Amino acid sequence: MAQKCAIGLISALAASASLAQSKVASADGPFTFSGFSTSSPSPNPQQQQAASPPPSETQKPPPTTGKESRNDNPRTSSGGFDPEALERGAKALKEINNSSYAKKVFESIKLQEETKQTEFAAKAQEFKALQSQAETERHKVIYDEQKKLAQHQAQTKSQMARYEDDLARKRMQAENEFHRTRNQELVKMQEDSAIRQEQARRATEEQIQAQRRQTEREKAEIERETIRVKAIAEAEGRAHEARLAEDVNRRMLVDRANAEREKWVAAINTTFDHIGGGLRAILTDQNKLIVAVGGVTALAAGIYTTREGAKVIWSYVDRILGQPSLIRESSRGKYPWSGYFSRVMSTLRGKESASKNGKGFGDVILHPSLHKRIEQLANATANTKSHQAPFRNMLFYGPPGTGKTMAARELARKSGLDYALMTGGDVAPLGSQAVTKIHELFDWGKKSKRGLLLFIDEADAFLCERNKTYMSEAQRSALNALLFRTGDQSKDIVLALATNRPGDLDSAVADRVDEVLEFPLPGEEERFKLLNLYLEKYIAEAGPRKPGLFHRLFKKEQQKIEIKGVTEELLKEAAGKTEGFSGREIAKLMASVQAAVYGSEDCVLDSTLFREVVEYKVAEHQQRRKLAGTDSK
Repeated sequence: MAQKCAIGLISALAASASLAQSKVASADGPFTFSGFSTSSPSPNPQQQQAASPPPSETQKPPPTTGKESRNDNPRTSSGGFDPEALERGAKALKEINNSSYAKKVFESIKLQEETKQTEFAAKAQEFKALQSQAETERHKVIYDEQKKLAQHQAQTKSQMARYEDDLARKRMQAENEFHRTRNQELVKMQEDSAIRQEQARRATEEQIQAQRRQTEREKAEIERETIRVKAIAEAEGRAHEARLAEDVNRRMLVDRANAEREKWVAAINTTFDHIGGGLRAILTDQNKLIVAVGGVTALAAGIYTTREGAKVIWSYVDRILGQPSLIRESSRGKYPWSGYFSRVMSTLRGKESASKNGKGFGDVILHPSLHKRIEQLANATANTKSHQAPFRNMLFYGPPGTGKTMAARELARKSGLDYALMTGGDVAPLGSQAVTKIHELFDWGKKSKRGLLLFIDEADAFLCERNKTYMSEAQRSALNALLFRTGDQSKDIVLALATNRPGDLDSAVADRVDEVLEFPLPGEEERFKLLNLYLEKYIAEAGPRKPGLFHRLFKKEQQKIEIKGVTEELLKEAAGKTEGFSGREIAKLMASVQAAVYGSEDCVLDSTLFREVVEYKVAEHQQRRKLAGTDSK
């Protein structure tokens, strides 16, 4: 038994010695014995072999440090094994076997071995627990990773869903925009179709109206021709009667003219006899002929040079001082020195007419409210000039012949301004020169010391809307030039526009206007006053004037018209019948009355002749309104 324990102890000591040497060679740590086998020593070598631990568990190769261990002991082998340890173990074993405490020693060793085995088992359990905990941690980490992956996938799916929703919304918007655009195109196509149908309908109606107007025109032409033939026949009859009465006067005039002609022929013959004698004297004398030819040549050259120089100088003076070509009528005269006498005469005539009318407006008879408004504007314009304040531009609109031009002329006279009249229709024929002429016009107007009222009649002829397709570039430039010169309020020029169609004016031109006055057709009271006025002017004041020599010789002496039966009631009756007449038409009516009186035998105006002319002119006015398509009935 002791021998077996000694053999096991020796083998254990040898193994521990070799392990200790390997540890000492690899590291400088403390010396420890390796574990011994827990099995009891066996009496035979098989049990000893079974009791010894397996090499894989009890002996482990020393850790490699990357370099060879140094052998400091010269007695050890190259493998690091020290035989002295085995000898010391054998010696110790012999001492233990010989000792009485051998059994206790082996018991202690066995107890130590069991304690180590217990510690190894506890460490194994602890290792298993740590391994289980590590596995648990690993599963937890895997769970967390899977949870994060699931959250990331859910977030990715949410983003994809939002992206798909945005795409669907954009697709729906694009489809809605496409449908809206298509609906607009369809609506526009329907509107175009409706416009084309309306244009076709209007064209058809216009064609029908044109044919109807042509028929009415032909009918009116036939009636007019009938009236004209009748009037010609009557006039020829009256002229034949008057011609018979004039034969005596004509024979007397012929005898007087023959006597005058014989006297002048004798004087001319005497003059030519003297001239012929002088020519014969010159032609017979060579020196006189040369002197005469030289004198005539020098005289002709002087006359030609003087004439051409005068033309050049006069053209220059006319360009600098003359009146612009656009002005048709002006109170200033063509040249500065030529307007003084005309202004004095117009002032005198204005005073005479003002005294006759009693209201200071001459031949202008307007509605009382409009008359009062024009007087207020005249007073305001006069005060504006005296206080050096800017003038206010005006717009006169209404039917033709309602007194717009005469009112503007009287407005300028009462306000103390010069007056100039131009027509919008004169601008278009100027072409590219229109801009220059308009600037010359405004420069000429600024030279007026009293201030100038520039009246543009038929202003819509060149101041119409600039977006008109038929408006030429020259007209557009002329309009822009006038807008440029009237951009600021002027202290020198009052711009007064007159038009029958104010809606055709350009918006910028309308913006320049400060005062707008409507000139309606005269009422019955105004027509009565106009008939009285023109009766006095064309009938009562028409009569013999002091004729000159030429009129005495070749013109028939004008007879004075005798008025019989034309009372105030007759004029009121005529005023009621002439509803819709303008002031110009009433003036023409009275001129027709004058012509009818002069066409009569005795040059007398009675109520019958007056009524005939009024009825004829009223029928002519209604026929004209029917042809123009403005009849309100």
